[in-house]
Amino acid sequence: MTAPENPAALHDLDAYLDTPRVTGLAVSPDGSRAVLVVAQLDEKKSKFVSALWETDPAGARRARRIAFSERGESAPVFAADGSLLFLSSRGSGEGGEDPPASLWLLPAEGGEASEVAKFPGAVTGVFPAGAAATTVVTAQTLSGASGAESDEQLRKLRKEGKVSAILYTGYPVRFWDHDLGPEAPRLWLLGEEPVDLTPPPTGAQVRGGGLRETTADIAADGSFLVTSFKRPEARGASRETLVWIDVASGESRVLQDDPEAHLLSPKISPDQTKVAFLRESRSTPTEAPAVTLHVLSLADGGPARQLAPGWDRWPGEIAWSRDGEALFVVADEDGRAPLFRVAVDGSAPVRVTADDFAYAAIAPVSDGTVFALRSSYLRPPHPVRIGADGAVVELASPAAALELPGTLEELVATAADGTRVRSWLVLPAGAGEGRKAPLVLWVHGGPLSSWNAWSWRWNPWLLAAKGYALLLPDPALSTGYGQAFVQRGWGDWGGATYTDLMASVDAALEHPAVDQTRTAAMGGSFGGYMANWIAGHTDRFKAIVTHASLWALDQFGATTDDSSYWTREMTPEMALANSPHLHAENIRTPMLVVHGDKDYRVPVGEGLRLWWDLLSRSQLAADEDGRSPHRFLYFPNENHWVLAPQDAKLWYQVVLGFLSEHVLGEKAELPDVLGR
Repeated sequence: MTAPENPAALHDLDAYLDTPRVTGLAVSPDGSRAVLVVAQLDEKKSKFVSALWETDPAGARRARRIAFSERGESAPVFAADGSLLFLSSRGSGEGGEDPPASLWLLPAEGGEASEVAKFPGAVTGVFPAGAAATTVVTAQTLSGASGAESDEQLRKLRKEGKVSAILYTGYPVRFWDHDLGPEAPRLWLLGEEPVDLTPPPTGAQVRGGGLRETTADIAADGSFLVTSFKRPEARGASRETLVWIDVASGESRVLQDDPEAHLLSPKISPDQTKVAFLRESRSTPTEAPAVTLHVLSLADGGPARQLAPGWDRWPGEIAWSRDGEALFVVADEDGRAPLFRVAVDGSAPVRVTADDFAYAAIAPVSDGTVFALRSSYLRPPHPVRIGADGAVVELASPAAALELPGTLEELVATAADGTRVRSWLVLPAGAGEGRKAPLVLWVHGGPLSSWNAWSWRWNPWLLAAKGYALLLPDPALSTGYGQAFVQRGWGDWGGATYTDLMASVDAALEHPAVDQTRTAAMGGSFGGYMANWIAGHTDRFKAIVTHASLWALDQFGATTDDSSYWTREMTPEMALANSPHLHAENIRTPMLVVHGDKDYRVPVGEGLRLWWDLLSRSQLAADEDGRSPHRFLYFPNENHWVLAPQDAKLWYQVVLGFLSEHVLGEKAELPDVLGR
C-alpha cells in the first residue's frame, strides 16, 4: 500500500531529493490510529518540510494527510482523549522570522487544528499522560528567566540590543551544530498558566547540565515524571542521573545516581511501579563503554536490577509491553537491528522479528501488537505492524517504493586475529555479466555504530546507479557483534579497525563482479578519520573522500563539543599513536576534503588543518603554480551532515565527479552553482 514506485529516484539526484520519506510514527495506546511524519521538499526545493499522515493500522486503506501548514508539523503524540498533539511553527514571527514551534491539537474526530500552548522559546517535547488530562512540555527558556513572562522580556532585551553573546560558567558550550545557551529546556505543566517543573539546579546554575539533550517519561495517571538529568562534575565532565518529579507539587528527588555511568531513556511501566532505563558505563583509556538494560522498583526504592545480564548486545530503543511483563527492545545485531522481547522475570531475551531489517519508533499497543518503522539497505523506512508471533504486516505509506539500481549481498572476511568481519556489498545492475564494477570502500561513522539501516544522507545506491560497487564493512568498534568486538578497537583506531577494513577490501576484491584495479575509499566523521588514516598507510586506492573527518587527535579532543567523552579514550598516548596528521608525508592518493563550518562535533579546524597539510606536506603537495589533485569542498552554513537539499545534491555531484576523474579516468564537469 505504498505510493506508486518511483524508478528514477536513485538515478537522478533531483528525483531522489523530491522523494517523500517517512521520518516518524505515533500510535494510539489501543492501536486504533497510527500517524506518520513524512518529509518532502518545499516548493522552492530549498528545505524539507514535514507533514502528518494517518495510515490504517489494519493495512487496508491508503494513507491520508491530516494536517496542513506551510512550515509543517512534527513530534505527533496521542493524548488520553484520542486527540493528536504535535509541534508546528505557524503564523508569522517578529520581523518576518519564523515563530518558535508551539503545541497544537487535532481533535480525535478530525477538523481543524488549534494552538494549545506557546512559549517565547520553542516547544521541543510533548509528554501527555496516557490516562489523564495532563500534559507536560519542554520549552526553551532563557537561563535568567523566572517564568514565561520574564523569558519574553529578556528575549526582547537581547533582540533590541542585537546581542548574541553568551556568558558561560561551565561546560559544554556547544552540541553538534548549535550553541548551548543562553536558553535551555525546562519542563512546564500546562494549565491556565504554565507551571515550571524543572528540577533544581535551574537557570544560570545549571552550567551546561539540566535537561539539555535528555529524555523524560510521564506516568499514565499524570501524577509524576521521570527524567534523565545532567549533573555537572569537576573538570568539565557531567553524568546523567534519573530524577523523579511530582507533577502536583513540583517537588523532585534523585531516583537513581551512578557515579560510574550515564542513566538514560527512562520508561515508566504501565502500572507505574517500575522504571526501565539504559545504563551506559563510563569508558576509560583501556575499557570501552557498555550499554545495559535495567529496571528500578519505585515501591521499595531498592537498587536497580539488570535485565538479561548475559545478553551480549547493546539495547537501544526501549518500550514497555502494555501488560508490563516485558520490554520491547531494539538492538544492533549482525548488520540488522531486530526487535527483541525482554521479560522482567529474568528470562533470556527473545528475538521477535526474523527478517533482515532495522526497527525504530517502536510502539506497543494493548493487544500485544507492536507498531514500528523498519528499513534496510533494500527499503527506506516504512510503517509496519508486528504480531506477537513475529509476523509483520506493512501499512500504507505516502512514500514511494524505490527501484534499486543493483543488488545487495553479504560478505564475510577473516581478520588477522581470526575474527569474523562482515559487510554489506552493494553491486550495480549488470555487474558480473561480463563487466566488473569499480569498488568504493565506505566506512561508517560513530564509531560505535554499524551499517544496518537505510540512510537518506549516506546512500550507497546513488553511487551504484553510476556503476560503482559499494563495500559497507563493520570493523572493530562496530556494534551488533558483542562487547569483545567493540573492545578490539578501543584506543587502537589505527590498529584492528584499519586491518579489519583492509581484510574486508581484500575479500571484496575476490568477488567476480568487482574490478581489482579501480578502487576508492570514503567515509564521514569517524569514517572520515579512517579515510585519513588509510591515506597515510596505503596507496592501494586511486581516490579518497574524507567528510567531517578527525585529522589531528591532539587538537580534536579539546575542541570537539564533548571533550569529556572523547578524552576518556583519547589520552595523549592514544592520540600520538593514532593521529592521521602524523603521517601526512606518506599520502600519495588524491583526496577530496569536505567540511561544514557549523560542525561542532568535528570542528572545521580539523578540515582546515588537513587541507593545509595536504597542500604543504603530502606527496601530492601544491607545485610551484599552486596546483594539486587534492580538493576541498567547504560548506559555510552546513553542519556535520550537510542537510540542506541543494547542498546535499552538490555533495554528491562533487564526490561523483572526483571519483570519476581519479577512479574511472573520466573528467567530470563541475556544477554551475559552484560559480567556477
